[in-house]
Amino acid sequence: MEGLEVTVLLGLAILAGTVLAPRLRIATPLVLVVIGLLLGFVPALRDIQLPPETVLLLFLPVMLFWESLTTSLRAVRQSLRYIVPMSTLLVVASAFTVAWIATLFGVPFHTALLLGAAVAPPDATAVAALGRLLPERMFMKLKAESLTNDGTALVLYSIALSLALGENISGWSITGMVSVSYLGGAAAGIAVAALVYLALRRARDALVINTTLLLVPFVAFLLAELVGASGVLAVVFAGLIVAWSHAGITTATSRRQAQLAWPFGVYLLNGALFVLIGLEVQYVVHDVPARQLGMLVAITIATWIALIVVRYLFQTLFAPFSRTPRDPRFGHHHRGRIVNTFAGFRGAVSLAIALSVPASIEGIGELTGRDIVAFVTGGVILVSLLVQGTLLPAIVRWARLPQDDTAAEEYELAQRTITGATVAVLDDLAAEHGISDEVRDRIRRETYEYLELANARAYARQSRADAASISELESMLSTPEAGNHAGAGDDADDEGAADASWARSTAPSNSIGGAAMPALSASPASPLEMIATSDDIDLTQRSPITRHEEATRLRLAVLERKRAVLHRLRREGTIDDLVVRRIEHHLDIDELRLRGVDPLE
Repeated sequence: MEGLEVTVLLGLAILAGTVLAPRLRIATPLVLVVIGLLLGFVPALRDIQLPPETVLLLFLPVMLFWESLTTSLRAVRQSLRYIVPMSTLLVVASAFTVAWIATLFGVPFHTALLLGAAVAPPDATAVAALGRLLPERMFMKLKAESLTNDGTALVLYSIALSLALGENISGWSITGMVSVSYLGGAAAGIAVAALVYLALRRARDALVINTTLLLVPFVAFLLAELVGASGVLAVVFAGLIVAWSHAGITTATSRRQAQLAWPFGVYLLNGALFVLIGLEVQYVVHDVPARQLGMLVAITIATWIALIVVRYLFQTLFAPFSRTPRDPRFGHHHRGRIVNTFAGFRGAVSLAIALSVPASIEGIGELTGRDIVAFVTGGVILVSLLVQGTLLPAIVRWARLPQDDTAAEEYELAQRTITGATVAVLDDLAAEHGISDEVRDRIRRETYEYLELANARAYARQSRADAASISELESMLSTPEAGNHAGAGDDADDEGAADASWARSTAPSNSIGGAAMPALSASPASPLEMIATSDDIDLTQRSPITRHEEATRLRLAVLERKRAVLHRLRREGTIDDLVVRRIEHHLDIDELRLRGVDPLE
């Protein structure tokens, strides 16, 4: 098929999956994989191939960079004792376990190790798409693990391919490959991020900033590949550093552009990838001789079960070493480990590794077992997405993991802190910018009202949490119905009262300076009329234009003060990176409303 036809087909498939998923109450990636499988029954569509270099060089850098930008660096630092063994030792253990099982079915060891390297790493995009039901802290740990384990899998793939080529592999050579892969990838990512910071720290043009950031994952990947290092790790390191330093290299306009463009673009790439996975699995199945299907299906099921068992056992063995003082509740009891195990989905990286296995090698001839690697990898991906993805919501409900309110608490703390800090220095800001007392007092009232709203929301959330705890205790001691409804009603009243109070405090008043004014009204039968006119407006003194300009200057100064306090809280470790991004998103909207937006937007 022509490129345009394939593009239209993928777009229609993504649209159909986006529409059907909410109605079927199934995760969108699962629907897209099924659509790809159904399309694969059409012979002409089944011939659509997914080149491995397309995944590794086009899809993967963009998606990994976005996932790195939206990953909490604080969570990564706090969970290193979990992330390091899970992204290295677990991948190695999974790969060799799968290789051992495949050899029991008569598969040559080098082919079995290629298969193990392909299916060992959980996929970052699949985890990000299907793991949203998990507690925030567990989700971030899984995401960080899946971002970094691809480097280990690619090193194993290189070792297995060298064995298939008959090359001598020693302990020193393996150590060198691992060192170059990890250290070189980290160095490449850090170098690219440093160059970007130097290039953009004085830039103010949103298009220049976002175009530069779009090039970051590709440049980092390319630089790492040139030195023989892991391009995946280079992209991840560059993304984490750019995310940490984004306040110094971006503007409100550029951040707003990026927040609108990146999620949509990554969603399209993800959707296309899941559809192509379904098509590719159909192609692999039809390409395998019928006499081998039974054995390959058995290897697929055995491999999938082995991956689940190894992941659970590895977590059990390493739980005492990976526990952190600030993360005592998640992932260390058997239910949490089961949830974590079923959230380890395989995806596009596994398929790209499998399809990268060459069919023949010059000077050696045909490489035996490529069809086995491709079939079993495609089958494991399919079972992983459809079975684990379908069961995960039920397993999360069964596990009854404690609710993680850390993000909500930190968000409320940050809102109250930055607002309170602004109130404390409002007089100084007004004097610095030459603001009249009238405008200063008006901004002070608005700031106090917003602080009251933040306090009311924090109280309402705490009331909901307390009521839920009381309800749960009552349900354990008596009937479950008695406690649930009472708490929910009180919470709704508390939140409704807070919202109503805020609505009353911010409702437009029909009086100015105590003088009543007629209400603004417009009906279909009568045109809008100017309801207040004056011939005595002094445009050189306290005119509405002057007051508006003063209020704009003071509000912008307030926003800058809020940003300064917000980033100080992040540097101190009081709030998480994701909380900062969430609050800064609202501050950017307020700034753009005051300054106006660029016509190009």
